[in-house]
Amino acid sequence: MRKWWLIIGCALALVSCREYTVSDDPGLRLAFSADTICFDTVFTAQGSTTAQVKVYNRNASAVMVDRVWLTKGEAFYANVDGEPELSRLTHLQINGGDSVYVFVRVEIDPTGSSMPLLVNDQLHFHLANGTTQEIELEAYGQDVQRIGRVGSGRKDTTSITFTAILPYVLFDTLVVQGDLVFEAGATLYMHNGACLYALGDVTAKGRLDAPVVVRGDRLDRLFDSVPYSYAGGSWNGIYLQSEHVQQYDLEYMDILSGNIGLYCYHNGSSSLPQLRMNGCRIHNHALYGLVLINTDAVVSNTEISNCASYCLYCSGGTHQFVHSTIASYFNYTNIRIQSVAKEDCAAVYIDNLSKNGPQTVTSFYNSIITGFLKNQLVVATPFDQYYPGAFVGNYLKTDTLRMPHASENIYWQKDDTTAVFVKDFYKYKEYVYYDFRPDSLSPVRGIGDSIVALPYPMDRNGVSRALMRPDAGCYQYLP
Repeated sequence: MRKWWLIIGCALALVSCREYTVSDDPGLRLAFSADTICFDTVFTAQGSTTAQVKVYNRNASAVMVDRVWLTKGEAFYANVDGEPELSRLTHLQINGGDSVYVFVRVEIDPTGSSMPLLVNDQLHFHLANGTTQEIELEAYGQDVQRIGRVGSGRKDTTSITFTAILPYVLFDTLVVQGDLVFEAGATLYMHNGACLYALGDVTAKGRLDAPVVVRGDRLDRLFDSVPYSYAGGSWNGIYLQSEHVQQYDLEYMDILSGNIGLYCYHNGSSSLPQLRMNGCRIHNHALYGLVLINTDAVVSNTEISNCASYCLYCSGGTHQFVHSTIASYFNYTNIRIQSVAKEDCAAVYIDNLSKNGPQTVTSFYNSIITGFLKNQLVVATPFDQYYPGAFVGNYLKTDTLRMPHASENIYWQKDDTTAVFVKDFYKYKEYVYYDFRPDSLSPVRGIGDSIVALPYPMDRNGVSRALMRPDAGCYQYLP
């Protein structure tokens, strides 16, 4: 018996020694957790986040890496096994079954072009057995116009026009005293905590083929299938505030993944500001989507979706929502990517309880108000039977609506089995994000009022509503 234990012990010792013994077998290879490191678009002269890849020795014997180098070494920087100077990295031994980490970042000089420019390189590993292996490195460099810098504080300007020539990055707080204009195709990236205040008129001239986009400046990924743009709260918000009557005219403007999408406030002491929104999208905010306080508004063909608190809050003013989709499915997913949880509140809150401010008259036509909680519409008013707002041709998930001007609406029932939207639950492994177009059997199909739809013959995606009774919401079903 002792003989067998001795044999087993010797065998284990030989295997253990083999793990630490460098082999010059030319057939031995390293394995990489990724053969290519691809960075998403990187702002020039700013630098990227750090990507990592793991280098495995899956062989029984140890291998020796004699040299590691970059082909060009102009934009990419690598740290291998804790060594940032690759020229010092010689005789790196990776034992059998062991691994080392490689960290890579990229800094791209300004390109002088308005379009992203591809930059690439190769990270080479030369083994003592004569084998050389590579990891491909790729990134797109994008020139940007910077406004302020991190921690620079408030910056005031009389007026500003954002064009589509280059994207902009706002690092802190920008206060626009006069006119604020977004040309078609303009993109404004907001750094963490950045916010935009507009005290004058605001115009966004977006188009279906060239929308105005305001979003966070993280272009990399939280996980392989999850961009940082899917995480709300990456910047502060857009605030439209003035003591005077202002005009806010927003066409095809996407406001994405901040704390607050659009906050419109007036003190209510004089004539109210006028907001017109068409073809816009306010999506994925860690607090509110659209806040209207003492502001008149006409909102059409617009999606307001996925906010941790109210998607829409109205208090003071006359508001009309036509062919709009308000969907509250924030954090309705099987992966935790949000920094906050969904609050137990409705998608839409209409506050008509103020005794001193303007009356709140909010109406919905051919629209959708829904979400994963039971009640998604609250109208807070002293006497329901006297509330002047109208609800016609909508799909509503609510148990509190008892209004005199409510007709031709379809209400959610707890035993409904048909899906409202193409995708209201985010399954990240499927690489399919939320999609608030109507499902083929959706109850929102064909319930809209045809007369109401006449001024809006096309939906937000340019699909015609003319050939059939319109669907509720900003999207018409397209087979």
